[in-house]
Amino acid sequence: MGLETPRLDDRSFNDIVEEARARIPLYTPEWTDHNLSDPGITLIELFAWMTDIVLYRLNRVPDKHYVKFMELIGMRLEEAEPARAEVTFWLSAPQPNSITLPNGTEVSTTRTETEPAIIFSTDGAMEIKVPKLSHVMTSSGAEEGRSFTIHNAANVQNALEKFPVFASKPPTNNDALYLGFEEDISNHILGIQIEVDVAEGAGVDPNHPPYIWEVMGSSADQAWVRLDVDYDSTLGLNIGGIIRLHLPQLRRASRNDQLAYWIRLRLEYSDGETSYNVSPQVNKLEVSSWGGTIGATNVTRVYKEVLGRSDGTPGQRFYLAHQPVIARSASEDYLIIKHEDGREERWQEVADFSSSTANDKHYTIDSGTGEVRLGPAMPQRDGSVHRFGALPAKNTMLLMSGYRYGGGLVGNVAANSLNVLKTALPY
Repeated sequence: MGLETPRLDDRSFNDIVEEARARIPLYTPEWTDHNLSDPGITLIELFAWMTDIVLYRLNRVPDKHYVKFMELIGMRLEEAEPARAEVTFWLSAPQPNSITLPNGTEVSTTRTETEPAIIFSTDGAMEIKVPKLSHVMTSSGAEEGRSFTIHNAANVQNALEKFPVFASKPPTNNDALYLGFEEDISNHILGIQIEVDVAEGAGVDPNHPPYIWEVMGSSADQAWVRLDVDYDSTLGLNIGGIIRLHLPQLRRASRNDQLAYWIRLRLEYSDGETSYNVSPQVNKLEVSSWGGTIGATNVTRVYKEVLGRSDGTPGQRFYLAHQPVIARSASEDYLIIKHEDGREERWQEVADFSSSTANDKHYTIDSGTGEVRLGPAMPQRDGSVHRFGALPAKNTMLLMSGYRYGGGLVGNVAANSLNVLKTALPY
C-alpha cells in the first residue's frame, strides 16, 4: 500500500480569496467596492490562483520526504518481507550417514525465454538423519486405557520377530502399530520398508485401506496429528513394499512408559466400510530417510561485496549493489573494514547514531535503498566537533561480509514450481 501524500497547506482557491477580502477593511478601509467587477478583486483572484498553484506543488511532497518526516519522530518503515515457502529436498536414495543441507541452499523456478528464474534460499541448515528405530509396540483398545504389546525393535528390523500389525482378533477400530524413534526426525521424509505375508490382510480395498498414519505432535497436549502419505506400495499391507511419510515437527513423549518420538499406524474405518478379516503379519520392518523439508525465502545471498574505500571523512555513504535488503543476522551480515596491512575489523550495525560515541565502530543500513552510512560529525556551540561513531582510516577498504536481498510480488510462485536446485549437493 502506497503512502498517502500529506497536505502541508490545505487552503483552496476560494479560501485564499475570502481570506484576502476579509483583510481589505483592515488595510484599505477606503476600498468599499468588493464586487467581482472591481479591478482590485480581479487582482486578488489572480494572485489567489497563482498561490493555489504554489500550494499544489508544495503539497506534492515525495514519499521519501514523508518517510524522512516520520523518521524525525522515531517512526520507520518496516523492512521488506519476502515470500516464504516450505521446500522438500529428496535424496537420490537413503544414505548410510547423515546428510547436512547448508544454510542458504538455493532453489528456483524453471527459467524460460520470457521469465527469469525466481530464487529461494533456505532459512537455515538441516541435518537429514539416519532414523534410529528404538521401540516397536502394538496396541488395542480406546485411547484411554490402551493395552500394549512390546516387540524387540532390533529383532523386528532383522526379521527375527514376526507379529500381527493389529492386535485384536479380528482387527477392530483403534488397533495401532507404534514406532518410536531415538532421535528427533522432525520434517524428515520417513521411509518404512515392510515385509508381510502376501494377502494376509484380505478383506479391505487395497487402494483405500482403512488405516491412517499419525504422529505425536509438538503441542503440549500431546495430540495426535494425521500425516501426509507420499507413497504406499503395500496395497493395504497385503504385499511387501515401501511407505513414505512427510513428518511435521515432532515432540518427545512417553507411551507405555517408553520415551521416544512416536508415530503410529491406526485402524480407522466407518460403518459400511470393510475391515480386515485377519491382521497383516509383519515379517520385517526397516526405516530410512528419503529427504527433508525446510523453510525457504525468496532471497538471494551475496558474500563479500566490496563497497569502496574510505576517504577518512565523517558521514560517508556507500551503496549495496542490490535492494531491497532483507533483515540481517548480526552473526553473519556485518561490515568489514580492511586495512592496507591486511588487518580486518568487524563493525556493528545500529538503528541510528544517537547513542554512538567517537570510538564506536557503528554503521547503519537503509533496507530500502541499500545505503550503508557511517557516523556523522556535528559542530558544537563551543566550536568543537562531536563525532557520532568511529571513522575508518583513509584508504581502508569497506566490504559487506554478506547480505540477502529480494522480495516483492515476484516471489508469489505456484506450488511445486521450485524444482531447480541451484546449489550443488552431492546426494
